[in-house]
Amino acid sequence: MDTPSRKSKNTNVALRQVHYVLSTHWDREWLQPFQGFRQRLVRLLDRTLADINSGKLRGPFTTDGQAIVMEDYLEVRPERRTQVEKMARAGKLKIGPWFVMPDEWLVSGEAIIRNLRLGRKIARDLGGGPSDAGFVCDLFGHISQLPQLFAGFGIKGAFLWRGLNPRKTAHFLWEGSDGTRLPCYRFGRAGYCDYTYDVRRCTQQELPFDATRARKDLIAFVAKEAKRSAVPPILVFDGGDHLEYEEEHYRILFSQKPSAEFPYAVAHSTLDDYLDAMLAHASKITDVVVGELRETAMRPGVEDMQWLIPGVLSSRVWIKQANAACQTLLCHWAEPFGAIAHTFAAAEYPAGFLNVAWHWLLTNHPHDSICGCSIDEVHEDMKYRFAQCQQIGERTTSESLRVLTASVAGDVGAKELRVLVANPLPRALDELVELTLQIPAQWQCFQEQFGFELQPGFRIYDANGKEVAYQRVAQDLNRTKMRTPRTKYPYPYKTNDTTVTLRLAIPALGYATLTVREGELAAKDEVVNAVMLPTRYPATPGLATSERSMENELLAVVIENNGTLTLTDKRTGEAYSRLLTFEDVADIGDGWYHGQAVNDQAFVSTGAQADIALISDGPLMTRFRVRTVLRLPAEFRFDRMIRSEQMTDLIIDSLVTLRRGGDRVEVRTTVHNTVRDHRLRVLLPTGVKAKTYLADGAFDVIERPIALPKDNHLRRELAVETCAQQSWTAVTDSKRGLAVLAAGLFESGVRDLPEHPLALTLFRATRRTIFKDGQPQGQLQGELSFDYWIVPMRGAVDRVRLCEQGIRLGAGIRDVQMTMTDVALYRGKAVLPPSASFLKVNGGVVVTSVREIDGALEARLFNPGTKPVTATLDFRGRPTSVAQPRSAQRVNFESRPLGKPVTVADGVFKTAVRAKEIVTLRFTARPSKP
Repeated sequence: MDTPSRKSKNTNVALRQVHYVLSTHWDREWLQPFQGFRQRLVRLLDRTLADINSGKLRGPFTTDGQAIVMEDYLEVRPERRTQVEKMARAGKLKIGPWFVMPDEWLVSGEAIIRNLRLGRKIARDLGGGPSDAGFVCDLFGHISQLPQLFAGFGIKGAFLWRGLNPRKTAHFLWEGSDGTRLPCYRFGRAGYCDYTYDVRRCTQQELPFDATRARKDLIAFVAKEAKRSAVPPILVFDGGDHLEYEEEHYRILFSQKPSAEFPYAVAHSTLDDYLDAMLAHASKITDVVVGELRETAMRPGVEDMQWLIPGVLSSRVWIKQANAACQTLLCHWAEPFGAIAHTFAAAEYPAGFLNVAWHWLLTNHPHDSICGCSIDEVHEDMKYRFAQCQQIGERTTSESLRVLTASVAGDVGAKELRVLVANPLPRALDELVELTLQIPAQWQCFQEQFGFELQPGFRIYDANGKEVAYQRVAQDLNRTKMRTPRTKYPYPYKTNDTTVTLRLAIPALGYATLTVREGELAAKDEVVNAVMLPTRYPATPGLATSERSMENELLAVVIENNGTLTLTDKRTGEAYSRLLTFEDVADIGDGWYHGQAVNDQAFVSTGAQADIALISDGPLMTRFRVRTVLRLPAEFRFDRMIRSEQMTDLIIDSLVTLRRGGDRVEVRTTVHNTVRDHRLRVLLPTGVKAKTYLADGAFDVIERPIALPKDNHLRRELAVETCAQQSWTAVTDSKRGLAVLAAGLFESGVRDLPEHPLALTLFRATRRTIFKDGQPQGQLQGELSFDYWIVPMRGAVDRVRLCEQGIRLGAGIRDVQMTMTDVALYRGKAVLPPSASFLKVNGGVVVTSVREIDGALEARLFNPGTKPVTATLDFRGRPTSVAQPRSAQRVNFESRPLGKPVTVADGVFKTAVRAKEIVTLRFTARPSKP
């Protein structure tokens, strides 16, 4: 379509091609709930499709880079599907590549891949080819691996705006972490809305259409874009927020004749066509931008309206926590253990259920939804979608684990429980785990002292019949459970739930089994009936070294009067003080920004008094509860712009756990939030001398500067010390260092202070929502809980280990417990060993996905380091009755081959992985062809 050398018949002037792209930026829910916006969407598409069909619009129409708009439309207009398919086939509708346009920082790398896969599938199902234009027009900055992710789908270029300030031209090459270079177009002054601002004047609501002014505005706008362009073709993008096209401006555009004043030929085009024309002149694009795009808006006077909007990382934190939990559930439990149950025990792989679960989850990923910056009604709708995903994921995982448990060889006795414990990591675990055993209520209990409390009596044995010592942590007796036979009605039963900790070795991405048996009865005599003998193990020495301290082989922890921790790393002799300091400041912002008040008061817990309670102690684990009470202003007084003089207690309960042999301190903090308009962070002073720190991201580990930009005070939008993580942030030097790992908390940073404290944001409570007079749900009143680990270290950060520990924290360890009755319900023909590994992976890579696709096993991994590695995938831990993969093949993110299959020799496959490279491998039981 690009014809830069074409000449006007009237002026003999060489004409540059103008690609007019008609779209609309469709926030599915934001300042209105979904159903409100859908009413407008149906009206917009009804009109657009009718006008294309009649010829009033030349077409094509671009669906904002998203396929969900067509799903939402056809759900209301199913009778239009044939028309939509016909137009898609004819190229009059350009759909995708996304299913929804997500926030890139708040979803996992796997979720981004699943999003693009689904969007492109929907486009094909509707009869058209999916767009290969990487449209990310309004996302709040961009991750470092997006060039590699787009390239892995065959997406040839990107169209973006936020996170990058204006360059010399609109075009640049974006180099991702792995070195992939992607040609990009940056939108102009008002971003993707620039044409609607400058030509259609959509911000001037009362301004009537004037043909003379419209033609003058059009000429000026195209001249501006021509000047910005590094290549001959010019893009005119007409796709502002929720806007329908304007017939009058459309007519002016296509009636404009080429002239000396307007040396252009206008064509109704698509982003894909413009991208092809742009790539024909790729040699002219020489500007290179490297890494993640998180630039805040530059100084006033620069004619550009981009804002990064960094505060979304911590708004409505429950959304982030629920999303992270669902992603982990699907990627590290439901999918891989569905594949294991299918491979080991011939269970059906739950592909249909998993597709539905992902659909529910991805529907919560539009950037204004997942960011927590919409009105209350929007976020209330999200709870139901998360619940659907969670229910499907939990049920499919449970079913897979139950099939495996029932298939283990041997019978379960009448007074026995079979307990299968599963490991989601592709590395073997040999550590202390915590299990809540559902001891049948009819089993006998013993009584301590004079019978003040019943305790279930039981012993635990490993697969070799060796008794396993355990530490009793807690109990909750007489709990109701439900059993659901397939051919009978459900019925309840009772258990005495007892939490224990014990050491257990679990194979990589596999399982181990235990047997729990009722304890022994004492012999009867003529006077006393038989009673349960106590089942105890040595309780001393415990890890507690005083009423407020604990110590294992590697770490020593002291809880100070104010509730902060002093942690000593016995390996290095380095001590860290004032860990677990809570900092509270005012927040007068909204879902987009943490609002810093001039008249703020910052409160810290180092001046508080803490209550310290030892709640569990033994040779395997010690746990303290630390209750910190912060006396805080009840709210922010917006009438006087100060924090309120009325004070209220913010109660912060932290469970602090140390396990034998562990190199981490585990913390679960619960906040009983009764305060409004504030931000709460936990501070961990490191004492490290460093200028940069590391944090993990989507398929990456990023190094960032600690110091803010020197020109920060001149910027229109301030850079902030907090930034994005997926699960961890670390800062080290040659002597000492700390990492903080967190589940579902995405905002962290290292403060530019002498002690370089790590700062982990727990939550922000705000009242402002767009176009409202304030709404209550952003204040997050009630109980909020957060899980995080503190890990001391020194020297080079083990990136793979921290990534895997982040998965371990988020995914946990799962178990299934079955009685003789349960086993009979699930047992099939398979006979499995008491422990097995599905897949073990070594070699400096992190595994993000293991699942079945079209009958083959697909595994995805990435190298978070800066040097190439060789990954080893080992299938030899499988049961002898299970076939090993015989063929391996690299595939792209849509499971399409990237080369010829190669043989997997003796159950082991090795592959080279470049620095920061993402690799997807497909394994089959069929041998590779020579």
